[in-house]
Amino acid sequence: MTKSATRSSRWFLLTLCCASIGISGVSGCKAKPETAPTPEVYVQVAKPQTGSISEQITADATLAPLAQAAISPRVSAPVKRFFVQRGSRVRAGQLLATLENSDLAAALVDNKGAYTAAQGTFETETKATVPQDTTKARQDLKQAQAALDLNQSIVNARAQLFAQGAIPGRDLDTAKAALVQAQSAFDIAKEHLASVEQVSRQSAIATAQGQLASARGKFLGAEAQLSYTEIHSPIAGVVTDRSLFAGETASAGTPLLTVMDTTALLAKLHLAQRQAQQLSLGASATITVPGIDDPVPAKVSLISPALDPGSTTVEVWLRVENPNSTFKVGTPVHATITGRTAASTLLIPTDAIQVGQDGASKSVMVIAADGTAHKKPVTIGIQNSETTQILDGVSPADTVITTGGYGLDDGTKVKMGKPPADDKTDKADGPDAKKPAAGARKDADDK
Repeated sequence: MTKSATRSSRWFLLTLCCASIGISGVSGCKAKPETAPTPEVYVQVAKPQTGSISEQITADATLAPLAQAAISPRVSAPVKRFFVQRGSRVRAGQLLATLENSDLAAALVDNKGAYTAAQGTFETETKATVPQDTTKARQDLKQAQAALDLNQSIVNARAQLFAQGAIPGRDLDTAKAALVQAQSAFDIAKEHLASVEQVSRQSAIATAQGQLASARGKFLGAEAQLSYTEIHSPIAGVVTDRSLFAGETASAGTPLLTVMDTTALLAKLHLAQRQAQQLSLGASATITVPGIDDPVPAKVSLISPALDPGSTTVEVWLRVENPNSTFKVGTPVHATITGRTAASTLLIPTDAIQVGQDGASKSVMVIAADGTAHKKPVTIGIQNSETTQILDGVSPADTVITTGGYGLDDGTKVKMGKPPADDKTDKADGPDAKKPAAGARKDADDK
C-alpha cells in the first residue's frame, strides 16, 4: 500500500470517531462547566509594636549670619585708605578704613581753642572776680557800719550838751543830718552785699559755667565729627562686602563695609502656629545642605513670641555651628525639627495607613484568623515617614497589611508573603530550544 493510500485511510477513521463522539454527546452526555480558579492576593504584613516616636516638623529655611553689621559712615568724604579686603577676618573695634578729614581736624583745633579760653574765663570768674566783688561789698558794709556808729555817738553827745545848754541847737541838727546820711550809706552797703552774695555771685558763676559748657560741647562735636572719619568694626567676623575703592567718595548713610559673624549660622524658617507650639528652645534639629550628604545637627535658638503679620506664621531660628566656614550665608536648606515625643505607645508602619476619600478618615487593613482582610478605622497620633502612632482601632494582637492592601474589598482572601516567581517557561520557544532536522520532521509526519 502506498503512503497516500495509508494517509487517506487514517483520515477516514478519524472522521468516523469524531462523528460517533458527537452523536453520543447529543444523545445524553453533557460537558461539565469549568470552575474559575480563585485569585490569590499576596500582601506584606506587620505586627504593631510598642515604642517611642517623635514628631518630625519639616520646612524650608535660609541660612543667615549669627550677627551682621552694615557699616555706614556718618559723614560724606572721599575714602583715604582701606585696611581690609573682602574676606578679611576682623575683631571688634578694629580699624577698617579712614576718610579724608583735614577740614574736620582744623575745626577741631578751632573749637579746642575756644574751649580752653572758656575754661580760663570760668576759672577767673569763680576764683578771682566773684570773690573780689564779695570781699569789697563786705568791706563797704563795714565802713558804712563804722560811719553810722560814729555819727550816732556824735548825735548822742550833742544831745546831752544841748540839754545842758552848752551848744546851740544848730550843732545838734547838723549831727542828726550826718547820722541820717550814715544810716542811708549803711543800708545801701548792706543791700549791695546781699545782692552780691545771693544774685551776682551765682549768676556770674552760672554764666561762666554756661560759656564753658557751650565751648566744651562744640569741642566734643568737632572731635566726634573727626572720629567719624575712622571706620571701626562693631563686631568680630569676616568682611563680606566692600563697595568702594580708595579715592571714591563715601556717602553718609550708605553702607561702606559689611561684616558678618559666621562662626555660627541661623537657619530661619516659618511654621504654622500649631507646629510652633510643639517646639521648645534647645530642641534638636537637622538641616540638609545642598552639596553635603550627611544631615547637619542644629538646635532651636529662637521661637518668635508674635505671629508674622503678613503670613500669620511663627518665625523659628535654628542655630548651626560653623567653625570652619563650611556653610555659606544665604544658602537655602531643608530643616527637620524634633517636636513632641510619645513614649511606650503603639506603633505601626506608615505604609499601612489608608486615607479615606474625605482626606480626614484613616483606616488599616487587618487579617482575620480565616485569612480574610478587613478594614478597621483608626485614630492616629504622631506620624513620620516610617512610623505612625495608633491611639485607637488596632491592638498588639492584630496583623496589619503594609503592602498590597489598597483596593482590597472587605473579606478578600489574602496570603501573607511575596508572590511566587513564575518558573514555567516555554522551552520550545526559548532561544536555546533545539530544532529537529528537516528529515526527522518529514518522517514524523509520514508516521
